[in-house]
Amino acid sequence: MGGRSWRPRIRWVGDCALEVAVGPQRADLGSVARAQRVGAALLAAALPGVQDVVPGMRTVLVILERTRPLDDPGRIRALVRQVADQAAGEVRRAPASDPPARVVVIPVRYGGEDGPDLEDVACETQLAAAEVVARHQASEYTVLALGFRPGFAFLGLLDPTLAVPRRASPRTLVPAGSVGVAGRQTGVYPCDAPGGWRLLGRTSVRLFDPAAATARDACLLRPGDLVQFVADPAGSVR
Repeated sequence: MGGRSWRPRIRWVGDCALEVAVGPQRADLGSVARAQRVGAALLAAALPGVQDVVPGMRTVLVILERTRPLDDPGRIRALVRQVADQAAGEVRRAPASDPPARVVVIPVRYGGEDGPDLEDVACETQLAAAEVVARHQASEYTVLALGFRPGFAFLGLLDPTLAVPRRASPRTLVPAGSVGVAGRQTGVYPCDAPGGWRLLGRTSVRLFDPAAATARDACLLRPGDLVQFVADPAGSVR
């Protein structure tokens, strides 16, 4: 991924979690790749006393079992350090060794009631609405992390010409399936929720299914996936 080498930095978060930082304060695609690799390695290691592992854009949160007092906090930290250092080193030595990323195609109805902010984004960027849509579709986005709501994927990086700030006043209700942009990121709201991202369109694809057989299957998108937005044949820019 290029850039300087980062040795994971580990600190306690309260008395039941460890934070593993793998990049600078401002996340980039390199730190995202390291966080995903380190998170996967920690999960596969099944360390004693570890309840869950949650990768972010530049950190990995290692959640410890609350019901099981730690006999030796220093030991679990040392084990986390060992796994994290090894995984980060593998990224530096062979960043292209991972299997091909999964590609998920999401059809979008742009503009009109489905994308009430499309015209405003076009005005702010001094582009035609159709050009905003074309540039939004032209990029292949990486799932940087999941958060905010179950199944919500932060996708990047957005074409810099489309980078606009969040709305000054967030909406109290954004319909499920709404496709928004904010800064250099884009994303799809998996359920009805408040939100301040600029809405370009809407999809009928279901991003989160609480009735799925397993927790892993509940979210359509996973960290490291690639997402391609395409025009929904049932809709058009209006």
